[in-house]
Amino acid sequence: MNQIPSPLIDIGANLAHESFAPDFDEVLQRARAAGLRYLLLTGSSLQSTEQVIAISREHDWLFGTAGIHPHEARNCDADVMQQIGELARDPRVLAVGETGLDFNRDFSPRPQQEQVFTEHLQLAAEIGKPLFLHQRDAHKRFLPLLREYRDHISAGVVHCFTDERRALYDYMDLDMYIGVTGWICDDRRGKPLQELVREIPAERLLIETDAPYLLPRSLRPKPRSRRNEPAYLPEVLRMVAICRDADPVRLAQQTTDNAQRLFNFPPAAETP
Repeated sequence: MNQIPSPLIDIGANLAHESFAPDFDEVLQRARAAGLRYLLLTGSSLQSTEQVIAISREHDWLFGTAGIHPHEARNCDADVMQQIGELARDPRVLAVGETGLDFNRDFSPRPQQEQVFTEHLQLAAEIGKPLFLHQRDAHKRFLPLLREYRDHISAGVVHCFTDERRALYDYMDLDMYIGVTGWICDDRRGKPLQELVREIPAERLLIETDAPYLLPRSLRPKPRSRRNEPAYLPEVLRMVAICRDADPVRLAQQTTDNAQRLFNFPPAAETP
């Protein structure tokens, strides 16, 4: 599947990553050719957030998030968080994050992850923008923190969901959106998600590439590079449609409507 009749929105692409520097314009051209209407670029550190905003100012169909990934929490002090708070108010920024907890790799001390996550929750509540969330092997601590602030936050997406059924239903009970990546295209580690994706309400489902990570293993022909990019989002949609036994065109429209509703992309932009 190279193109979808309905325009798509990639709600998570790390285009500030250094791997995109050599052919950035071509990456955008391929994304447009694949039918993408908008890209939401992920800010995961102070530097990448600044890059995301600068990039999005040059392309009216690109927007960004502002935040500190839990891996980077060890580098986040009061000054950094103040700057993130200022950047999050930029009109090109549509969400606070990427933020959350990652107890899988523990690149940052867990208490510091929790402190930085809490500060992001407070920021989202203060400025009224949705959350772009990361959770890996940390559901037992992540959920109570999110629940504590949920009534004060407009909305949010648990990005790149790969957890178990109990976690999925906990997030749906909080009316969160669920982001699905190319993880679902992996017949080895993605099997549980292939089953669970059927249980996500249509109005809460979002799709994303998380480029340059999580290249869909089901892509044919296989790309020569292992770098993922937004142009491969239709493959994620195709696999989600197969797993849900859904019409891909209708699913494309639904996920686009969901992304539009959550992030409030400008409605007047030209459709590719």
